[in-house]
Amino acid sequence: MDGEVDEEDGTFTNISLADDTADTGTAALYTKQDKLPTMNCDMDGEMENQVEMEEKTRLINQVLELQHTLEDLSARVDAVKEENLKLKSENQVLGQYIENLMSASSVFQTTDTKSKRK
Repeated sequence: MDGEVDEEDGTFTNISLADDTADTGTAALYTKQDKLPTMNCDMDGEMENQVEMEEKTRLINQVLELQHTLEDLSARVDAVKEENLKLKSENQVLGQYIENLMSASSVFQTTDTKSKRK
């Protein structure tokens, strides 16, 4: 398994995959420079994927929290609308009751002030 050394930068350019005794074999070209960036790319890619997955998880959790908050606020708005309608109805009943009391009472009856002065 002899490899040829590149004179310019001292890296291997050819590594034989066959036995030294066999003349027929395949050879693959690998350089140290090619191998290291590939490994770094794999590691960088894995780290990027992990960072992306963490970011996605964080965003999904944030979206779910916002959805729950929106549901709570929507339920609260519905409850306030119902309470508002109930209070309006009660106010109408009380207003009618007060009008009936005022019309039945002599204190609130209109009198002709000119006829009393004479």
